Amino acid sequence: MQWLQDPKRSIVNLSSVRRGANKHFRNKKKEYLKAEADDLKLMVRPKNIRELFRGISDFKKGYQRRTNIVKNEEGDLVTYCHSILARWRNHFSQLLSVHGVSDVRHTEIHTAEPLVPEPIAYEIEMAIEKLRRHKSPGINQIPAEFIKAGSRTICS
Repeated sequence: MQWLQDPKRSIVNLSSVRRGANKHFRNKKKEYLKAEADDLKLMVRPKNIRELFRGISDFKKGYQRRTNIVKNEEGDLVTYCHSILARWRNHFSQLLSVHGVSDVRHTEIHTAEPLVPEPIAYEIEMAIEKLRRHKSPGINQIPAEFIKAGSRTICS
């Protein structure tokens, strides 16, 4: 009814409400960014460097929307969560299943140099203890955290 009676007045009212909302959200964003910067400052004191750099990179990237979309075997996009899980299940079952592996027999190796004796369990345990966490994995692509977590199984 107000629009029909005085359209010009309604537009002015709408503009002032929009300006007020934008100002409110700008102030909220400033408060949020200030709080995030304060949190990063607090991480410097206890020398929590890993979390500090992770926080800085997140701060620089800003908000990034996550999407749950994958392509199925035909190349079509799948968005339904159960279909996505089924797609990942199929992908990894195909990737990790080994077909046609011939029976590998232990053959004797003839070399000119003497063979290095196998390490004893104590040496393996000591080597696993010395592994440092949060380092990049080696050639086998197994992180040190996994090896440390399964050390009892490996040494047994």
